Amino acid sequence: METIIVIVILALILGGAVRYIYKAKKSGVKCIGCPSGGKCAGNCSCCTAEKCE
Repeated sequence: METIIVIVILALILGGAVRYIYKAKKSGVKCIGCPSGGKCAGNCSCCTAEKCE
């Protein structure tokens, strides 16, 4: 029974993460992990606070 509960909780967490990524991409955010993702040129490795703002 505990295994089923853990699997359901992990599935909910994973589903939430996938939904967040889908919604962010649909709204035009290029770099989801970047704090300035909406302004980023698309390459997160080059995006710093000075360059994105």
